[in-house]
Amino acid sequence: MTALALLTLVCATSSALPADRFPLDDISRGLRNVMLLAHQTEKKMQHHPYIGMWITADGHIRQAFLPNGRYDEARGNRQSAYQGRYEITGNRIDYWDDSGFSADGVFVNHDELHHGGMVFYRKK
Repeated sequence: MTALALLTLVCATSSALPADRFPLDDISRGLRNVMLLAHQTEKKMQHHPYIGMWITADGHIRQAFLPNGRYDEARGNRQSAYQGRYEITGNRIDYWDDSGFSADGVFVNHDELHHGGMVFYRKK
């Protein structure tokens, strides 16, 4: 969620509540904490060893793990067939697609990813 979208959501929510139940200081503090966490996550992902392009053996499916915690998947001639965010914890990857579904996968080593019944290889 972008900072602007988050701020809009917080302001819309707070305007519906009495001022004494949801003080502006709490909103500001909460927004600052969310922005700090988002920045730390993005900064952490910038140097992650799994960032880059991963492809199936036949080259039909290609997943780009971007440094900002987003992914872009191409299928055949369809560029950006799926896009969303991802998080890597240890050797596990969790995907949250912008269209609403989620998935996961496992890096079995530094050059091989198992995801959705498929095997991806790091593009070198």
